[in-house]
Amino acid sequence: MKNIIIPVDFSKQSEFALETGAILAKKHNATLHVLHMLELSDSLISQSDSDNKNEMLFMVALTKKKFEPFLDKDYLEGVTVQPVIKRHKVYNEVDAFAKEVEADLIVMGSQGLTLQDGIFAGSNAEKMVRNSSTPVLIVKSSPKDFNLSNAIFATDMSIESVPVYERASAVFSNLGFTMQPVYVNRPFNDFINTKEFNAKRQKFAEAGGSNKVKFIAGHTIEDGLIQYAEEINAGVIGISTNARKGLNRLLRGSISEDLANQSKLPVMTFKL
Repeated sequence: MKNIIIPVDFSKQSEFALETGAILAKKHNATLHVLHMLELSDSLISQSDSDNKNEMLFMVALTKKKFEPFLDKDYLEGVTVQPVIKRHKVYNEVDAFAKEVEADLIVMGSQGLTLQDGIFAGSNAEKMVRNSSTPVLIVKSSPKDFNLSNAIFATDMSIESVPVYERASAVFSNLGFTMQPVYVNRPFNDFINTKEFNAKRQKFAEAGGSNKVKFIAGHTIEDGLIQYAEEINAGVIGISTNARKGLNRLLRGSISEDLANQSKLPVMTFKL
């Protein structure tokens, strides 16, 4: 764990993400890349007249000024911090920057416990959660009680999900978490009995997954994960996201987005 990106808008939620990033950076001697995305139009960037240039320079200078008090925090003492300003407020620029600095993790602040109130509904942040090649950790509160020992990871135990399971296991291990893989059995959606679960788990393990997947129940996947995480005092809930788009996403929704908006605990997403 060498490079962590913290996208910020200087809000309270951004401070939660920054403090969480600082905890992880101190533990792993990592660099924090604190990233602010300017909302500059293409016309403002491409046109060469002096008014546009002056406006762009003013916005950059204003952002640099905001960084000064935002990064003046006691918990950042001893942490290497790199403030970064990008011109566009779009998720793919964050993804490109993550690849450029070989980021191990992106930590984002969020607000709201419902999809309507959260930052993920129809936003660039929501797109980044679904499409980021780098794992994304979403936090909603101050990390003063951040549990760095236990994590759970949702899996459907499909053969196709083995690579993302292995990746999540490696990331959580590097962060110092003990990861418990879990399968949520729902009453009306793809319900399986114990015998079917055991057979599915065995095939998953033989393909490189785990034979220690926990069998839990919930009315929804999100409900099952949140309840079980609280039951074992987990610090983080991990889940994969498959970047659904168009009609497929509209009909089936996004479990990772719903979980990120409903859970009070930090949620980490991994692209399938």
